[in-house]
Amino acid sequence: MSSSLAIVNKFRDDRNWRQFHDEKDLAISISIEAAELLELFQWKNSDEVIKNNKERLEEELADVLIYSLMLADNLDFDVANIIQKKITKNTIKYPIEKSKGKNDKYTDL
Repeated sequence: MSSSLAIVNKFRDDRNWRQFHDEKDLAISISIEAAELLELFQWKNSDEVIKNNKERLEEELADVLIYSLMLADNLDFDVANIIQKKITKNTIKYPIEKSKGKNDKYTDL
């Protein structure tokens, strides 16, 4: 277990909150926290947000990551493994010779 996950699980378990953290509710929480992260950028320039809201950005990103780690743990997913598998798939979908310097979706390359 990663040290970050151990810290998250200890915090949760010390409060007896695991009972509230089923997969559905964790997925919902990830979406809600991601929306709160997005809200910081709404109608603003990215540079302005980063300069003026660094602490809030850290907090909202941490919330997304915390819930994501808990969901992966509930599903018994190895985070490093699932990231590597996704990068492998994306390497096929976005070959360097077709995608370098472009932001097109793989279906448009």
